[in-house]
This record gives sequence, C-alpha cells and structure tokens, in this order.
Amino acid sequence: MTTTLDPWFADPGTLPERTRSQLAMQMEPSHILAIADEVRGLQAAGEPIANFTIGDFAPSEFPVPRRFLEHEQRLQDAGENNYPPAVGMPQLRAAIRRHYVRDLGLSYPEGTVQVGSGARPLIYAAFACLVSPGDKVLYQVPSWNTSYYIALNFAHGIELVAKPEHGFMLTADDLAPHMQEARLLIINSPQNPSGTAISREAMTEICEAIVAENRRRDETGQRPLFLLYDMVYWQLTLDDVEHVTPVGCVPEMARYTIMVDAISKSWAATGVRVGWAVAPPWLMAPMKALVGHMGAWAGRAPQLATAATLDEPDIMRPWMEAYRTKVSGRQTRIYERLSALSAAGLPVEPVQPEGALYVTARFPLHGRTFGDRTVETDEDIRSVLLHQAHTAVVPFTSFGYPEGTGWMRFSIGAVTDADIEAALDRIEALLRQGGSS
Repeated sequence: MTTTLDPWFADPGTLPERTRSQLAMQMEPSHILAIADEVRGLQAAGEPIANFTIGDFAPSEFPVPRRFLEHEQRLQDAGENNYPPAVGMPQLRAAIRRHYVRDLGLSYPEGTVQVGSGARPLIYAAFACLVSPGDKVLYQVPSWNTSYYIALNFAHGIELVAKPEHGFMLTADDLAPHMQEARLLIINSPQNPSGTAISREAMTEICEAIVAENRRRDETGQRPLFLLYDMVYWQLTLDDVEHVTPVGCVPEMARYTIMVDAISKSWAATGVRVGWAVAPPWLMAPMKALVGHMGAWAGRAPQLATAATLDEPDIMRPWMEAYRTKVSGRQTRIYERLSALSAAGLPVEPVQPEGALYVTARFPLHGRTFGDRTVETDEDIRSVLLHQAHTAVVPFTSFGYPEGTGWMRFSIGAVTDADIEAALDRIEALLRQGGSS
C-alpha cells in the first residue's frame, strides 16, 4: 500500500512562514543560475543560443587532464574509496606545499593547508571561523557570491564599487576610510566577473595598509583584519600578466591571509571538487572541525590523484600550455572583435582580458529601442542580446554592480569556436542596426 502525501502539502497555510529560520528567510537564489535556467529553456526549445553565462567548461572543448583521470582510476581500482582525514590527505597537503614553492616561490610550513570539496566550502569556513554576526566585511563589486557568504554569517557587508579605470580592482585609497572598522577583506584575482587581475603595486599598497592596521590593533588588543584571497583562476593568468599574491608582495601578510585555490578552473575540473585553503596554522583547528562537521571533504581518490598530478610538473606542463593558449585565444578573439566594432563607432567598449575565463564589455544602449523593447535597464540589454542576437551573457548587476552601466560578462568555457564567431556576427549586426533613439 502506498500512502499519497500530496494533500498534506496542498494548502500549507502559514506553515512555511512559521517554519523557516532567519537565515532561510534571507537567503536568495543565484541570479546567474536563474539566467542560465532561462537560457537552457530557450536552447531546449531549439533556439540557437551561444551560452556565455556559466563559468564552467564543456568537456568536449576543455577535457580534464588525461593524466589526472588515469591516476584517479588507478586509485579507485586500488580501493581508495573510504573517508579521507577531515584536514585532507597528507600526500595532497604536502604536494600543494611543494607546488607553491615551485610555482609561486612561497614556502609554507606543515600544518597550513586545509583541503575541501572545491573552493566554496573553504570560503564559507574562512568566513565562519573569522567573522561573527555584525562584523564588517569589505568587498568590491562586481563580486562573485560574496554577498551570499556575508548573509550566511549574519555579517555586515560594505560594498565598494571598483572602477573600470582600475581594472575593476580595489585600491588602498578605496579601502582607507573603512580599514579600522573591518574584520575581513575579500580580494579575487584574476577576477570573476571582470577577467582582470590586481597589479603588484596595488596589492602591495593594500597589504602594507593591512599590516599597519594590524600593528595598531596589536597595541589595543583588537581582533585583526584578515584578507581572504580567492585565486582559483591564477593558473589562467595571461602570459604577459603577472599573478601576485599578498604573501609574495608583503611576507608579513602570511599571518593575516587565507588563500583559496582549487583544481576546478586550473584543470577544467569543476565537477571533481578538490580545493584547498592555505592559512595561518592557528586557524587550522577550527577550519578542520567545520569542514569535518559539514562533510565537505573531497573524495579520497581525487585527492590522491591531485597530489600525484601536481607532483608531475614536467608531464603537466605541455597540457597546461595548450589549455591556457586555448582559453586566452578565445578571450583575445572576443576582445579584438569587439574592439574593432568600438573603433568603427559602434556602441560597445571591451576591457582587455588579463586572466580567468571572462571577457568584460560595456554596451551603452540605454534609451535605444530594438524591436518592441526599449532599453531602460542593464537587464534590458541582457534581454536584447539574448533574444535578438541569440547571445547569453550576464550583466554586472548580477554581481552587485550599480544599475545603468551596461557592463556584461562573457564566459568562454562552455561554447565552441563556431558559437563564438556566430555570436560576434550577430552582435555586430545588432549594433549596426543601432536601435532607434
């Protein structure tokens, strides 16, 4: 006999409002995923959409390194399928430290690496272990998901609008009015969504300001200001752009920095879920406990396969070079094509990409009418590009940026070369059409 439960959900009355916690009531779904759902619906209906929305990879275009998959299969076959230590497999933690010595020139001591199932639970753990309800968190907009982590921890977010002329990165001057009241600062470089990177000069000035502020706090007994540095895209920095770290610029920042990294973007392995945080050793105990309580560890075999692959730089180097060349080639193609349209007087202003998977461009179309739609908002621009140029992008307003700027993000990992060319042709046709004013 089967008990049908539908009637018990048909008319819940006020039960939903009385059920949810304060946290549940203030949580919002991802704007980007909502856009992606709309795009998938159009594609399922047969619309020829070039989908530049999600920061992911089409496996047919960007497969996971074969060497990693060989290691993982060997380890699965060997029975490496039970629980890993909550802090991460020792082989992987040691391989990460060797990786940073070799490729970043940073020698971290043992006891500074926490492994997790991708970067997200480690970002959450860093927030939870540093930020108390009401603490102030400094972050820039545009910014990927920072506001959600602030809400999860009942913190007080202070948005700072990053300027295009600074590559959408914050400066020490931007931070100066807020330094004495903040508990945490978030920096992401290369950045999602802008595809730009922070310079050595800007990073050094910010880190020197943090060190000076924390020396002041040492004298008063205040809790220190920490920097959470999200650098999951650092291996996708373009060849002529320097990737910098807080600790590499100002070594004393090792005491105040949590760096978050992962194979998700560096190896096109978003579904594998192996990430790590490198942090002061005195933060390891609470982070380990929290990751363990959440069960947010990566699988044992993927961890060991990551360790083995990291320790084979000579084998991985040709793969990485080809991968980076393909990513940067797509970014450059979009940037150069949009730059040519801008030079021809059409309403588009691209930003030179420096890393990650993204190309940023401004479409100043407000006040123009395309078909039956008059552009009043950035959402209208996104909709015109989607429905009339069959090109799906994400507006910077989805990353917290002010309305009315026209900035859009192109993500290049889940499209084909043919998709890119067709989308650029359609965008050109749309912009040449001009729209009526």
